[in-house]
Amino acid sequence: MRCGSLHRLTIHHRVNRGMGGAREPWINQAQNLLLVCTTCNGWFEDNPKPSYEAGWKVRRPQLPDEVEVQYADGRVYRLTPDGVRTTAAGATR
Repeated sequence: MRCGSLHRLTIHHRVNRGMGGAREPWINQAQNLLLVCTTCNGWFEDNPKPSYEAGWKVRRPQLPDEVEVQYADGRVYRLTPDGVRTTAAGATR
């Protein structure tokens, strides 16, 4: 997401699952998931401020479909539960 790599990919939860997982039905739906390289996944945890600013991480009580996310190409999208991403207003940050 941050770098655009297609190697060593993993699923990143924008809203953390918490200890032992969460009960929210949306926690494993598309709007809360990003496919990222393992390096970026660790970077998100080590750099929370820019991660929240770019929408790679989302703070509770916000819902992930309410928070735009920036992709590696600079485009900004809103993600939906059915896996659709729509271009957000002001397409770049």
